[in-house]
Amino acid sequence: MIMRFPGGLRKALTLSYDDGVEQDIDLIPILDKHGIRATFNISSGLFCPEGRVYPAGQVHRPMTLAKAKAVYGGSAHEVAVHCYTHANLPELPLSAAIREVMLDRENLEREFGGIIRGMAYPFGAYNEAIVRMLADCGIAYSRTVYSSHDFDFPENWLALRPTCHHADPQLDALCDRFLAEEARFSSKLFYLWGHSYEFESDNNWDVIRRFCEKMGGHADIWYATNIEIVDYVNAWRSLTVSADGHAWYNPTVIPLWGEHNGRVVAIGPGETVCV
Repeated sequence: MIMRFPGGLRKALTLSYDDGVEQDIDLIPILDKHGIRATFNISSGLFCPEGRVYPAGQVHRPMTLAKAKAVYGGSAHEVAVHCYTHANLPELPLSAAIREVMLDRENLEREFGGIIRGMAYPFGAYNEAIVRMLADCGIAYSRTVYSSHDFDFPENWLALRPTCHHADPQLDALCDRFLAEEARFSSKLFYLWGHSYEFESDNNWDVIRRFCEKMGGHADIWYATNIEIVDYVNAWRSLTVSADGHAWYNPTVIPLWGEHNGRVVAIGPGETVCV
């Protein structure tokens, strides 16, 4: 049986934007207009102090905590870890790297609610020791900055490679390829990342508007946050299958869908289905 997304969909789309900057205020309505969902990675030690006025021309403008809570809180989007001070983790002693992750996670959970298990590496920097450490810190996935230019799922969610950055010269071609993909033999994921302040610095807000116009509103695409996709795929991977391949048991609390010989099969939480 082939994994399918909720409702039997064959494709998923998610976005990831870093730093909690003021330009996210303009980005979110563009995403919402087209039903696209994103994850916003925030360094809680770098919130702008209340009352600060940025110099004219400064493009990288982190929000205040109050503004960030108003922008992300209650939205359809995910808040995730970006390390307390946006530190380069491989350059730190392991104890300091742990503190960067856990303090950021603790602060974000206190301010935004829920259990936060997602992350993006500051500067995209990581190594094997950091990957092992994140698993012990309760992080379920962490995004790198290295483009895959593909739509497959990672073997290790803690070294997650996005499809591409929004400034990638291959973006339009990748979008066209993804939309044309039949995904007959495996489900596909398009993962876009960036910083929204780049739209201001590069004067190219049209890039994300065109992307959302092209990629939003498709009946065969699941629009989800990073953690929703990670949890779904991990739940699918935890299915128990009989030796003859006919019985499929879902031990999780997440409803799952598969496809068998062209027929969509739903497997409810705690349910066993035979195909």
